[in-house]
Amino acid sequence: MPDIPFGFSLPGAQPPDPSDPQQMQQFMNQLQQMFAAPGSGPVNWDLARQVAASQLSATGDPAVNMYEHNAVSEALRLADLWLDPVTAMPSGIRDATAWNRNEWVYNTLDVWKKLCDPIAGRMVGAMGDLVPEEARAQLGPMQSMVATLGGALFGGQLGQALGQLAAEVLSAGDIGLPLGPAGTAALVPANIKAYGDGLELPEDQVRLYVALREAAHQRLFQHVPWLRAHVLNAVETYANGITVNREAIEEAMSRVDPQDPESMQAMALEGIFTPEDTPQQKASLARLETALALVEGWVGHVVDSAAGDRLPSVGALGEAFRRRRAAGGPAEQTFAALVGLELRPRRLREAGALWTAVTDARGVQGRDALWDHPDLLPTDDDFADPQKFAQAKLDWDISELDNLGNAPDPSGSPDETDKKDKE
Repeated sequence: MPDIPFGFSLPGAQPPDPSDPQQMQQFMNQLQQMFAAPGSGPVNWDLARQVAASQLSATGDPAVNMYEHNAVSEALRLADLWLDPVTAMPSGIRDATAWNRNEWVYNTLDVWKKLCDPIAGRMVGAMGDLVPEEARAQLGPMQSMVATLGGALFGGQLGQALGQLAAEVLSAGDIGLPLGPAGTAALVPANIKAYGDGLELPEDQVRLYVALREAAHQRLFQHVPWLRAHVLNAVETYANGITVNREAIEEAMSRVDPQDPESMQAMALEGIFTPEDTPQQKASLARLETALALVEGWVGHVVDSAAGDRLPSVGALGEAFRRRRAAGGPAEQTFAALVGLELRPRRLREAGALWTAVTDARGVQGRDALWDHPDLLPTDDDFADPQKFAQAKLDWDISELDNLGNAPDPSGSPDETDKKDKE
């Protein structure tokens, strides 16, 4: 187990015994290391990764054996073959692999940093604001320790949440975000087996269905150039509107006794973030939910079309996955409580019905052509009447959407190009 700075409720973790000089020296060394290398941002991500790894080690994280590697590679290869007739997008898989749970954490950490750092920054700033104005000048350089402590606390909590997520996710794209490296399709065999046992369905069928979903995600995010940034920006925009509950932070910090390390173990940061109930934040949430629903709805639609009569349990698997994505697993709910982000497509069934209607009306090519530009995609309002949207005529040239920014100024003043022409 890697050395973890004390202060987080890891399975089996025990506070140092003050009467044991060796334990106390180890604790002080770890604490010194934490403050000496706090990390470059508001979250101590090294600590987060260590906490997740320690948690997974304690609960069990079996290595992927050669048989599982081969089974995953074959499932992804077959999934791509089945998807070819039902989508206009070619394969997006450059690397097919199998991960254990710790590898999922390691390979998705870069995206989690982009999503969580802005939120954590506000929390750390709020912790600094709790120091009275008159005391800040006296603290001087010591004030940076507050930020370091905040980054460590948040890193530890995030590490636990990511460790829990890693024990549930089935693939790199399982929660609808492009978390893994571009072009890398990855399944988590240990979690697929556990999930299949819970559904009482054959493991090979569950593996193939997950492979179909992963391969469909890869096609979409690899061949729609703007989509990755669009989805991640939707998450970031919503996150930027989340406010910090300063009273919750103050109340949590008041329970920490510097003389009692166990009080840090008991500290929980859930509930410190609250979404702003403003029109802008509601609109931002709607954009995020629509983006997630369109991605997940398209994936579910093409996967069910590809599996068709080939996969005996396709009906049960499709329904189980829709319920799972709409409700979110226990770990996803923990993560949402911690950072204020619910990464769930609330209108998943409506999105699936909309993509079905579009396919019936326009065919596979016409359906997938809607991904050519974000302004062509259905909006939240279109979910209410899929048939109307599916049968609407697209009587404009897509290239015109990209040229809108070059339109003449409506005030009548010439743009830069006109000025150059006159010169």
